[in-house]
Amino acid sequence: MKTKVAIIGTVGLPAKYGGFETLAAHLVEELSDQYDFTVYCSSKKYSKEERLDSWNGAKLKYLPLDANGVQSIPYDTLSIFHALFTSDVLLVLGVAGAWLLPFVKLFTNKKIIISIDGIEWKRDKWPVAAQLYLWWAEKLAVRFSHIDISDNESIQDYTSVRYKTISRVIEYGADHTRANLVASPDDIENYPFLNEKYAVKVCRIEPENNIHTVLKVFSEFPDKKLVLVGNWNNSQYGRDLKEEYCGFINIHLLDPIYNQEKIDLIRGNASLYIHGHSAGGTNPSLVEAMFLGLPIISNGVSYNRTTTEHQAFYFKDQNDLKNIISQLTDIDLEECALKMKKIAERRYTWKKIAKKYSSLIEETFISKKKTKVYPLISELDRKILDKYNVGHLKNIKLFNELTNTN
Repeated sequence: MKTKVAIIGTVGLPAKYGGFETLAAHLVEELSDQYDFTVYCSSKKYSKEERLDSWNGAKLKYLPLDANGVQSIPYDTLSIFHALFTSDVLLVLGVAGAWLLPFVKLFTNKKIIISIDGIEWKRDKWPVAAQLYLWWAEKLAVRFSHIDISDNESIQDYTSVRYKTISRVIEYGADHTRANLVASPDDIENYPFLNEKYAVKVCRIEPENNIHTVLKVFSEFPDKKLVLVGNWNNSQYGRDLKEEYCGFINIHLLDPIYNQEKIDLIRGNASLYIHGHSAGGTNPSLVEAMFLGLPIISNGVSYNRTTTEHQAFYFKDQNDLKNIISQLTDIDLEECALKMKKIAERRYTWKKIAKKYSSLIEETFISKKKTKVYPLISELDRKILDKYNVGHLKNIKLFNELTNTN
């Protein structure tokens, strides 16, 4: 019989929302011949007509809660509780329901794999109470899972320092994107900028994604077009920015586009991708832009530098971004585009990502304890270490504890 795997923490399938949903879809597509999947879905995001009993071999279980925001806590909690009766392995995406994991590990033999989804508690969008909960939940997630996943080496650095254990790095795939799509007459009518050179950015409209910085800079370059796709009406921040910049003829503000072909058409015909994210880990929209072969100008935080292997162009603030845009040549952009495509083809394909997840699922049945960063000898009492002239091992520091990873 196949191992039964529950995928918890996504909005659901078929995927029409974000990175975790795309991940779930491709894991099901690539691994359904090996595992019996159950995917938990939010009935708030799927009408009765859209709700399916199964998708590509995976059973779908609907819960009457939102998968994001404050409702993600009871949503993930109910999903975990239900999965205890139906699955062997719980693949939990995000830490919202992590408060339940100590009980799962202590009182059941279920295997737990959890992706901590970047450093979620540091995101500015959360109020203080939510940040404190996520900080605590992250600690529980790492401690009481059999394997924890970081989606970026910089997040792995963070967890190794904070928890003294080694998380597994698995990024996102991007080879579901399609480049070189030809615009139809209707496309040109709907998106007239397709006939011109333009930069593009696709993201949630949140302060940590530095939408305000990108819009301000492009408002000062009337000869350079920007297309920005996002959920403008989901926050006051987004509504204010849309009102302020909708009148600029070189700036096109589009609502979310969930049709893969349409979003690939818009991104794939761009001449430049702007990535303003300052928090999180490996961002799906960034690796997708890389796979499409776009040159990248990115916020210079460690996560983005790791994803692009320090081969993109990086900015810290508004002045940096202005200088980069004003100085880049066509040759610079062409060279960067080739580098981004090469990195993406080497690292960000779904077959490789799915294979890594499959290996972790199998490992949960073999591994007894998480691998610790420090050698076990360093945990001995100092008097014992001093007796054998190895007292220095009590003072081991990780390299990334002594350097600034940001």
